[in-house]
Amino acid sequence: MSDAPTPPSGPDFARGFQLSDIPDGGMLGGHADGQPVLVSRRGTELHAIGALCTHYGGPLAEGLLVEETVRCPWHHACFDLRTGVPLRAPALKPLSRWKVEERGSHFYVTGEFPPSILASGQATARATAAPASVVIVGAGAAGNAAAEMLRRQGYAGPVTLIGAEDSPPCDRPNLSKDYLAGTAPEDWIPLRSPDFYGAQEIRLLTGRQVTSIDTRRKRVILDDGSKHEFGALLLATGADPIHLPTVGSSGSDVHYLRTLADSRAIIMAARGARRAVVIGGSFIGLEVAASLRARGLEVHVVAPEARPLERVLGPELGDFIRGIHEAHGVTFHLGQSASRIDFAAVTLGNGERIPADLVVAGIGVRPNEHLAVAAGLAVDRGIVVDEFLETATPGIFAAGDVARYPDPRTGTRIRVEHWVVAERQGQVAARNILGARERFTSVPFFWSQHYDVQISYVGHAEHWDAVQISGNLAARNCSVTFRDRGRRLAVATVGRDRESLEAELAMERER
Repeated sequence: MSDAPTPPSGPDFARGFQLSDIPDGGMLGGHADGQPVLVSRRGTELHAIGALCTHYGGPLAEGLLVEETVRCPWHHACFDLRTGVPLRAPALKPLSRWKVEERGSHFYVTGEFPPSILASGQATARATAAPASVVIVGAGAAGNAAAEMLRRQGYAGPVTLIGAEDSPPCDRPNLSKDYLAGTAPEDWIPLRSPDFYGAQEIRLLTGRQVTSIDTRRKRVILDDGSKHEFGALLLATGADPIHLPTVGSSGSDVHYLRTLADSRAIIMAARGARRAVVIGGSFIGLEVAASLRARGLEVHVVAPEARPLERVLGPELGDFIRGIHEAHGVTFHLGQSASRIDFAAVTLGNGERIPADLVVAGIGVRPNEHLAVAAGLAVDRGIVVDEFLETATPGIFAAGDVARYPDPRTGTRIRVEHWVVAERQGQVAARNILGARERFTSVPFFWSQHYDVQISYVGHAEHWDAVQISGNLAARNCSVTFRDRGRRLAVATVGRDRESLEAELAMERER
């Protein structure tokens, strides 16, 4: 993805370009020395950085310039225009930085700067209240982002990142998308190279379970009996898939998708399968359906709702997504649940029997909060934290799918199960562990891929009383706004990436 070669396009900045053609507050994508370069102007200053987002290679020239930053149109990563440093997830790696010279009425990009300490992700600031050590429980989106941010902020103390999975931190959204579809190699999946954690002096423990937290002695105990003391603790334990209550002779053969091992198991099972039943019309369930169709399987989706994703996206987008999947050969069984799973079939509540060589369930997740409960931390459908992502126990923080935090836009506590939110919470929690006292106010964002259609969503709407559609859904060019008593809560877009960025920015400024 971000490492895939892209042919240079646009003007060759090495040969010079008219200064007046880039106005104040403007930017232009081009290339130099065969590499994509983005040139922007702020006042009389010109800046040149890499033109492709380091997350999935999104074209930054099609994004949004906000003050001294640029935001990626695809997945809303944010970079510093001067340094190329990623300021907000999902991008973790810096952009290249280029030299710009002005000569008369033209400017020239004359070469790439060598990677600096700043751009390589090393110290950018010094901790103001550094704990003696930091332990992070959970090596997913939030945990990994927090560990990296601690080092970027100049923290030099011990950092221990403990993951229950056998694999190192990976690109979890891809497990139901390109990787499962067979269009992304496995070397795209790790978030970092094997030697990254050693180089950053982050102690990564994989395949280890934390069994208890001793808040008085400030230590965690692992399943191998080892004890790890902490000055500060971050709980980033995520969520676990909800398992079906269905009984049947092969109930244990139902697949769930959360980890790299889960995705590998589905891929292995798909190789010998002709027909698959996906139980659940969730984002995960439908992305799995699309990926299995890409592998040539006949796919049936069973869900209790009248429309897939209606609870989150409303009836119009629900019908739109159903139509996309049906156009690709997926058969829906809506208003139904599985009553029995046998060796070669799924039986529905109405008695219909669907032959199946492979069954995958995606019926939701539950926050993995048992450690917090046992430790006496406040829990309410997730670990309760304040606006700084800290629990009522000083020095213990929570971030990601497991955290229930105060939403500044609605005035209520919410828990959001999205990758970008988890990473951004991990970054904010890390800075607060070091004494920043930074409120988490990021507008939630997620994306979902269905074949060649991406749906982007900013904001958070659990309930709404009006849906406003601008554009044409059938033409795959529209925005859908969810309102409650006239107030805009969320915006979903199809084919309007810049509008999604603009909606996110407007929601930030509403606060």
